[in-house]
Amino acid sequence: MKGYVVTGTDTDVGKTVFAAGLAQAMGASYWKPVQAGLDGGSDSQRVARLAPAATILPEAHVLRTPCSPHEAARIDGVTIGSLDLPDHASPIVVEGAGGALVPYAEGLLAADLFARWNLPAVIVARTALGTISHTLMTIEVLRARGIAIAGVAFVGAAEPVAETAITRIGKVPHLGRLPWLDPLDAETLAQAFADFIRTDLLT
Repeated sequence: MKGYVVTGTDTDVGKTVFAAGLAQAMGASYWKPVQAGLDGGSDSQRVARLAPAATILPEAHVLRTPCSPHEAARIDGVTIGSLDLPDHASPIVVEGAGGALVPYAEGLLAADLFARWNLPAVIVARTALGTISHTLMTIEVLRARGIAIAGVAFVGAAEPVAETAITRIGKVPHLGRLPWLDPLDAETLAQAFADFIRTDLLT
């Protein structure tokens, strides 16, 4: 196993925090191919704080504009290329931008990249109204491209009806649920991962 792609059902669902926890648990390399927007720092900087055991690989592109990578690149005057996986010591955790159909360039969607990289995907889903449909659609998008799905990890307050529906209908493993953490730091994240995430299914 070379690693995982961490994608989400939307933006701001907790992908970066989950990716940090996973990279820490695996002692993995972390890579965010394209960083769009730098308010509050980059996702790589955040992961470095939350996952001190992870190796942070440099982004292929760091864009100033906080929006979809294809539009941020246009505004910033940058051409996004093929985004091949960097050389790395296995394993690797790759964090996608937004959801599975986010465009990185004309004719290049996130899910297309995931299929090319041939890494299994972990879907991070918030436990909020609408999560059943959003998560099942993400599962369909990935499967349509032949991408293996390692499972779904939830973030937020417990929603057993939604969590059960997603894993049953989508026929995917339930990897656990991270509660909102306050404070959120390397220690609390590592403990929450140990307590609530099925790392035995991933590491």
